[in-house]
Amino acid sequence: MQTLLRPLYLMNPQESELDYAFGEQLPLPGSCLEVAPGVHWIRMGLPFALNHINLWLLEDGDGWTIIDCGIATDDTRSAWQQIFASQLGGRPVTRVIATHCHPDHVGLSAWLCERWQAPLWMTVGEYGFARMMAAGLPGADGPAMIPHFRRHGLTDAGKLAELEGRKSYYPALVPKVPEHFVRLSDTQSVRIGAHDWRIITGFGHSPEHAALYCESLGVLVSGDMVLPRISTNTSVFAVEPEADAVGQFLDSLQKFLPLPADTLVLPSHGKPFRGLHARIAQLQQHHADRLAEVHAACATPQSAADILPLMFRRELDTHQLTFAMGEALAHLHRLWHAGKLQRIESDDGVLRFVH
Repeated sequence: MQTLLRPLYLMNPQESELDYAFGEQLPLPGSCLEVAPGVHWIRMGLPFALNHINLWLLEDGDGWTIIDCGIATDDTRSAWQQIFASQLGGRPVTRVIATHCHPDHVGLSAWLCERWQAPLWMTVGEYGFARMMAAGLPGADGPAMIPHFRRHGLTDAGKLAELEGRKSYYPALVPKVPEHFVRLSDTQSVRIGAHDWRIITGFGHSPEHAALYCESLGVLVSGDMVLPRISTNTSVFAVEPEADAVGQFLDSLQKFLPLPADTLVLPSHGKPFRGLHARIAQLQQHHADRLAEVHAACATPQSAADILPLMFRRELDTHQLTFAMGEALAHLHRLWHAGKLQRIESDDGVLRFVH
């Protein structure tokens, strides 16, 4: 598992099918915007092409529950301090929930938990991976991606040298994860203030992503599982080299279809919207189209690096390249796991896929 699996595809989601509940309105820096009774939207910056993350502050009786944390930077800490000073009304944070292990979601978890003496709540899969990657354990660390990507056709010396410079990328953004946690599990009901929230786990983007659905409010905190405008990154990385990330993600989307059509979706990136079923259909079609393109290209043997220009028709910086390689491989693996492609090892040691 490499770090910060970010969405890469810019979509054409037929915006008319989605209803952005608050239009162009965004929370002001250092403040919150209430999007449902007791549910407050915070927006913080990220130093990437995807330049923001949505965080959520929920009224929880005599205190507050935070959902997702932001990355460990001085700017993010400063933004949280503004929230603490102006938005809490003198009540403490009593719980921190992280939807998954990626740095923008769990980066400041230890700082927040220590600041408020509050427990961290995560699924065991996400917590375990966060601990592994923050510790830089072999196989789940930055250096592991170099032989992994080389085996899948990335041989450009310049690009490999750039990737070498990202060896400590995750620990830089997640310097510490709390040593204890409270486990979240699929279908579990979590009482937050006056409302029950049901955990919906998802796979393919991260090990055991937790979304939260509140029936009484008609609200889904979707994390990165359902995003407007951009697709969730689904990657195959060195620590799980045989993974079927696209298949897992598409299967996971089915778990959200029983939710009401008018559910207010609170995504980690982009703006709150209604149109959950339409968005799921768009994501399904998007992956079907990409899989068809990749399958057609594999009339001749193709590595993940070979199909990068097909899937990403723009220049990729080093940050984006890691996710693009993971995503390209994930689409090849979906077809391979489905029996539509064969995987062969060429004389140069590179793995390629063909009809």
